[in-house]
Amino acid sequence: MKTTNIAIDGPAGAGKSSIAKEISSELGFIYVDTGALYRTVALFAQENCPDSDNELLERLDEIDIDLSFIGGTQRISLNGEDVTDDIRTPEISMGASRVSAIPEIREFLFDLQQRIAREHDVIMDGRDIGTVVLPDADLKIFLTASADERASRRYLELKEKADCPTFEEIKADIIKRDYNDSHRAVAPLKQADDAVLIDTTDMGFHEVCEEILDLIKERLDIEV
Repeated sequence: MKTTNIAIDGPAGAGKSSIAKEISSELGFIYVDTGALYRTVALFAQENCPDSDNELLERLDEIDIDLSFIGGTQRISLNGEDVTDDIRTPEISMGASRVSAIPEIREFLFDLQQRIAREHDVIMDGRDIGTVVLPDADLKIFLTASADERASRRYLELKEKADCPTFEEIKADIIKRDYNDSHRAVAPLKQADDAVLIDTTDMGFHEVCEEILDLIKERLDIEV
C-alpha cells in the first residue's frame, strides 16, 4: 500500500519538531524526528568514545536504536534504555551536528529512516529529508527563522533547567550549527528545489501549523 510521506527540513531551532508533532497528531501520521537518531549516536559517542570518531565507527555494531510510538509520541531507546530525555541537551546537540557529518553514520541510519517511511504514513523532520532521505516525498517544507528568534525560543525551553546557557551562548551555538550543517561535505542542509519555504520568524506556532495544514489539504487532497 502506498504511504504518504511529508518532509520538513530546516536549521536548528526553527520549530520543526514541535510543528511536525502537532501536524502528525492532526493527521494520524507517525512523527519521525531524525535528529533524535543522530542525537542518540552522539550520546553513545559521548559515553563511550568522546574523543575518537574512528573508535565510534569501529563500534557502530554496538549501537541498537529502537523507535517506539506511545500515544502518537516518539520514544527512542539506545541499547534497551529509554534516552528520549537524555539526548535533549546543548552538548548532545553539538555532538549530533558533528556525527551527522560522518558519511558512515548517515549510511548507518539511512536504512532505518527509509524503512519507517515505506511502512507508515509519516512526517519526518531533519536537515536532509527532502533532498536525500525522502527525495520523492509527497510534500516538502523548509522551515526557517532568524538566528535571534531561534535562540530566543531555545532559551525559553531551557531557562528553567539547571546550568541553562545564556541567550548569547545559545545563539552562538545555533550560528555554529548552521555553518556546520550547511557546509558539511555529505548531505548538507539546504532547501530542496521543490520544497515550500516558510519563514516562521514573525509567526505564531498555531499560525504555522494552519499554513502547513492548508498546504496538505491543497496539494495532497487530505481532509484534516
